[in-house]
Amino acid sequence: MTQRTDVTITTSDGTCPAVVVAPDGEGAWPAVIMFMDAGGVRPALIQMAEHLAGLGYVTLLPELYYRHGTYEPFNFATAFGDPDERNRLMSMVASVTKEMAAADAGAFLDFLSGHAQVAGTKVGSTGYCMGGGLSLTAAAHHPDRIVAAASFHGGRLATDSPDSPHLVVGNITGRVYVAGAQNDASFPAEQAAHLEQALTEAGVDHTIETYPALHGFAVPDNPTYDAEAAARHWLALDQLFGAML
Repeated sequence: MTQRTDVTITTSDGTCPAVVVAPDGEGAWPAVIMFMDAGGVRPALIQMAEHLAGLGYVTLLPELYYRHGTYEPFNFATAFGDPDERNRLMSMVASVTKEMAAADAGAFLDFLSGHAQVAGTKVGSTGYCMGGGLSLTAAAHHPDRIVAAASFHGGRLATDSPDSPHLVVGNITGRVYVAGAQNDASFPAEQAAHLEQALTEAGVDHTIETYPALHGFAVPDNPTYDAEAAARHWLALDQLFGAML
């Protein structure tokens, strides 16, 4: 059992709706920020937040599309097959910049600092799809607070873009875990190599792996969901946060 609360968090750009899921019972627990995938906050991600809370973490799941206001939810089963829906989804993804994520993360950390169920100041982060890069970016911009950062089937982690995560991951002072997907055009082997080099040269404690699964393997409403890979990802998170938080 877990405890769910719907909250709003004031950021520099407005008001961000979020879901907080805490372990069952009284007490305080370490906190983790879960950065959503391209589909936005929806039942599948809330289910994941509940799973993470069940492992012993107060889990904050913010709606990163909040700058758009209320929007029509995406159906992952059909979104990529419908050109109009695909275009709408990709435009929403592009609207969330790394700069926004870094600023938002500061507001999320402030919120967690004042939450009665959160213990300590060390926070973890995890992200999926677009959220993978946001998780690493948040940790790089708040290294004093985010001490464990994970990315699962995250894309564009090491590109020519000036806001590419690999350019700032050297600022991370904690531990990093990255799990890519096989045959993923958004995170091919050359990107993994660039990210590996950046982390190694900066002396960041890290692991980069490729799961034998397709992009989207960890999210249960994704057509490419892979139960075995998802279970492996939960074990990796439990080990990462268990060691660092």
